[in-house]
Amino acid sequence: MEQITLLTPENWSDYELIDCGDFEKLERFGKYITARPEPQSIWHKSLKPEEWQEMAGAYFEKTKGSEDKGQWHCKPQMPDSWWVNYRSKRLNLDMRLGLTSFKHVGLFPEQAANWEFIADCVHRIGGVPKVLNLFAYTGGATLAAKAAGAEVTHVDSVKQVVTWARENMERSQLADVRWMVDDVSTFVKREVRRGKLYNGIILDPPAYGRGPKGEKWILETDLTPLMENCAKLLDPENGFVVLNLYSMGLSPLLGRTLIRQLFPKFKKEELGELCFKDRFGKVLPLGEFFRATVI
Repeated sequence: MEQITLLTPENWSDYELIDCGDFEKLERFGKYITARPEPQSIWHKSLKPEEWQEMAGAYFEKTKGSEDKGQWHCKPQMPDSWWVNYRSKRLNLDMRLGLTSFKHVGLFPEQAANWEFIADCVHRIGGVPKVLNLFAYTGGATLAAKAAGAEVTHVDSVKQVVTWARENMERSQLADVRWMVDDVSTFVKREVRRGKLYNGIILDPPAYGRGPKGEKWILETDLTPLMENCAKLLDPENGFVVLNLYSMGLSPLLGRTLIRQLFPKFKKEELGELCFKDRFGKVLPLGEFFRATVI
């Protein structure tokens, strides 16, 4: 029987899942509380609606007919942007949050469990390993790898979020990340032609997306050719891979089967779900992951 691991970041004082239900989640980021849609929260809330309204400084309302786009309704004390800190034995990262029109705030807090794995891999490889972060968004994984001593290449197709990631790097007192505003598939093909090798490859692909020149990305059809090229970039004797999948209905077994077929044999593999438990014990799944090492 396959063993599925449930990963929950621990001891993060600046983040808490307070409650979830009725397709929403109530979260605390630092001292500010937000309420926003969550499609996997199919059960009922534990707190009353009026308690949510009282606690939340910002409440996201979807535009009719849209899956994600909408607007935030904020109380007077709620800022447009603010900072949170993630601290552990190895990491001390500062990240700016902001209220976007697509319900996101610039941080996927469940990914902190992967940040620790990435930092540990970089530490065990030693020296200055090369790490490639694809679909890198605002750079949580980039900062984790850099803080652990890696040489990091950060690739995302949206210039604004790459700028956001740079702000996070500077606030975290880090430096010298290689920033690339590029279509991920195009960039990876170019690196293969150049004969590049990386010790770590991190992928956080969306279900759909577009590159800076309008290049289309569809997860189901484009992930396999991308992973074929990533396999050519990974150091076969001293490396690691992290693959995250957020689309509902996808299994972590999908990532494992794909990577096993394309990559060299790994010494250690782990697959499962990233999740948080709210104050009432309800466990909210927030994404599937597969990660493996040849270290």
